[in-house]
Amino acid sequence: MFKIGNWAIVNPTILAPMAGVTDLPFRQLCKKLGAGLVVSEMVTADSKLWHTRKSQQRLRHDDDEPRSIQLAGNNPNVMAEAARANVELGAQIIDINMGCPAKKVCKKAAGSALLRDEALVKDILTAVVGAVDVPVTLKIRTGWDTDNRNGVTIAKIAQDSGIQALAVHGRTRACAFKGEAEYNTIANIVKAVTIPVFANGDIDSPEKAYRVLELTGANAVMIGRAAQGNPWLFREINHFLNTGEKLAKPTLVEIEKILGSHICSLHNFYGELMGARIARKHVAWYLQNQEKLANSRNKKQQPDANGEYHRVFRQAFNKIESAQEQYRALAHYFETLATSEDKAA
Repeated sequence: MFKIGNWAIVNPTILAPMAGVTDLPFRQLCKKLGAGLVVSEMVTADSKLWHTRKSQQRLRHDDDEPRSIQLAGNNPNVMAEAARANVELGAQIIDINMGCPAKKVCKKAAGSALLRDEALVKDILTAVVGAVDVPVTLKIRTGWDTDNRNGVTIAKIAQDSGIQALAVHGRTRACAFKGEAEYNTIANIVKAVTIPVFANGDIDSPEKAYRVLELTGANAVMIGRAAQGNPWLFREINHFLNTGEKLAKPTLVEIEKILGSHICSLHNFYGELMGARIARKHVAWYLQNQEKLANSRNKKQQPDANGEYHRVFRQAFNKIESAQEQYRALAHYFETLATSEDKAA
């Protein structure tokens, strides 16, 4: 257990903020499945853009506590005002994005582009911390590029500015998501500061989470892409860290129940038409993970016999616009898989 301000975080598994992924339905699901903390999609600090549908949905702060909201921007005063406004809307932790490598973010000198300007980093952090009475956290990368890994310097600036927890992705801005994450810089950051540090990057299994925590000494792991279509990863990691034993993979029946609940939440949150469209990418991630599970269960190590069926189903599902049709299609999909497993047994 560790603390962010007065908030006690029991499980050392955190859902990383991901634009287009960590909306309210997904955050609630991951929290239910063991995430110790979940963080919102990135919200622009420019309040002039908050009238859009996308921003209005990201400004919904009715998660389970604590509610952590990530802000992105490059102007200290604008960031401070955005933090105050989000606290008024219900945010209980403000997270600052200095880790996003996306070109459209970095072109505006925000996200990980800020790592090149340490003075501006300090000004932004000081302004935001001074503007609100809730904890402020920060997400960074190890540096701008492999020749400029200034993560330790940024971490010290963050701690001195009043930041109360720090998430570090084990790649530089130049690396984007290519290559393998490195954890030595994260380990050096842990040694350099006393605030909680979260290790992020390529953590996709309980064993990997354990190794990264051992290597870095971090307080928690932050899970991003590996949780897509695989939200039970949080409870698997928690169980392994607590017991040293692997938790059994979810059954088809449980996966169907989890996915059905997730899709229902998307329909309720976005409305039927938009919810059905957004559900498509989540279903695709679940099905990709289901294929991996099917292959891992196959004792003969043969390719999944339903591989073609998965592909055909995804193509058909992506054309469905109705919530009820999506439910029926998924019910038929899981019924087909169950029948196939019974025959193979």
